[in-house]
Amino acid sequence: MFAFPSPARNPLHKAVVAVAARVVKATTTLSKAIPQLRRGSLALVALGALEACEPVDTSLGRSAPAINPSAPVPVALLVPRGSGNASDEVLARALENAARLAIADLGDVAIDLRVYNTAAAAGTTQQVAMQAVADGARIILGPVYGENANAAAVAVASSGVNVLAFSNNTSIAGGNLFILGPTFDNTADRLARYAVSQGKGRTVVVYSQDVSGQAGRAAVEAALARNGGTSVGAIGHEFSQNGVVQAIPQIVSAVRSGGADSVFMTADTAGALPLLTQLLPEAGISPSVTQYIGLTRWDIPSQTTDLPGVQGGWFALPDPVMSARFRSRYEIAYGESPHPIGGLAYDGIAAIGALVSSGRSDALSRASLTQSAGFQGVNGIFRLRPDGTNERGLAVAQIRDRQVVVIDPAPRTFGGAGF
Repeated sequence: MFAFPSPARNPLHKAVVAVAARVVKATTTLSKAIPQLRRGSLALVALGALEACEPVDTSLGRSAPAINPSAPVPVALLVPRGSGNASDEVLARALENAARLAIADLGDVAIDLRVYNTAAAAGTTQQVAMQAVADGARIILGPVYGENANAAAVAVASSGVNVLAFSNNTSIAGGNLFILGPTFDNTADRLARYAVSQGKGRTVVVYSQDVSGQAGRAAVEAALARNGGTSVGAIGHEFSQNGVVQAIPQIVSAVRSGGADSVFMTADTAGALPLLTQLLPEAGISPSVTQYIGLTRWDIPSQTTDLPGVQGGWFALPDPVMSARFRSRYEIAYGESPHPIGGLAYDGIAAIGALVSSGRSDALSRASLTQSAGFQGVNGIFRLRPDGTNERGLAVAQIRDRQVVVIDPAPRTFGGAGF
C-alpha cells in the first residue's frame, strides 16, 4: 500500500537514475541500488494496496471465543504461500519464522501456532480462515494483502474471532479486523507534531496524483490540523518525470506566497523523491531554510542518504535500538536478515502472548486488544485502536552528512513525549 511501482515498471525510474548519476559517486549510484529499491518497495507493497473494501460491521459478530489460559491457545497464522510468486514464498517464510521466534520468547505462555496458506488469493483466504476457526483458532494473525484480510474478517465475523492483519490499509480496518502495518496517519501525526514544536508547522504538501499520493496528502493535512500546524498549499504532480518538473514552479510559488517554513513530501525513493529533492534546491527552495519532511523512509535503501537533496531532511522510523535487536536475533536464529515486514508477525504474537498471560478467559476480546497501555513489539511500542488502526511509537530522524541521526527518540510509553 502507498508505494510506487517497482523501478522496473516505474515511469520515474529513468529520471531517478539520471538524478542519482549527477549527485552520487559512481560507487554508490542509485541505479546500482535498484535491487535494493525493489526490496524496499516490497516492504510497503506487500502490506496491501488500497481496495474498495468495507470494514466488517461489528453488529455481524459476537463476543470473541473464550480461551483456556492454562492450555496452549490455538492461533492461526495466514501466510501468502502457494501463490506461485517467489516474493510471496519469501514473505511467508519470514512471517512464520518471526512468529515462532516470538513464541520462543513468551516463556510460560503456550501458543499452538497453526499455519495456513492463502495463495495470496481472497477466495482461498476466506476458505482457510473459516477452516482455521473450525479447527479451533481463537484469533487469526494475518493475512498480508488488504483484499485478503477483508475476506478473512468477513468470513469469521459471526464467530467473534478477531483478525490481526499485516496490512496497513486503513480503509479495511474496523469491526473484527485490526491492521498491524505502519500507517500514513501515524507517521504524519508524529512528524507534524514534531514540526510544529520546532516552528516548522507552516507546510506545503507535495504529493503524486494517484491513490497513494492522495492518501498521503489527506494524512498530512489531517495531522497538521490536529497538531496546530497549517497547510498553506498542496501541490500535486503527475506520476512522471515531466509531471514532477512541471510541478516545481507551483511548489516554489506556494512556499513563497504562503510563507511556508517546511515542505512535506509523500514521495518515496523508488518514485519522485530523488527528483524533487534535486530540483527544489535548484529552484531556490533551500533545505537549510525550508525544512524538507518525508512521509516515507528516507534511509531505504541506504544509498538514498548519499543524495545531496535529502541532507537535513526529517523522516520517521521505528525505534532503531529495538529494530537492531530484533534484526540481530533473527539473523542468529535463521541465518538471514528479516523481511522488512516480518516483524509484524512477531508483534502479533507478542500482543497475543501478553494478553493470554493475564489469565483471563476473555483475553482476546476487542476490549483487551485495544487496551490503552499497548504492547512492546520488535520496533517499539504499539497499540491497537478501537477503529481497527494502530499507533506506533516512532522516532524522528534527520539525514546529516549522509548518516541517519535520531533527533527525537521514539517514546517508550504511550502518553509520554512523542504522543
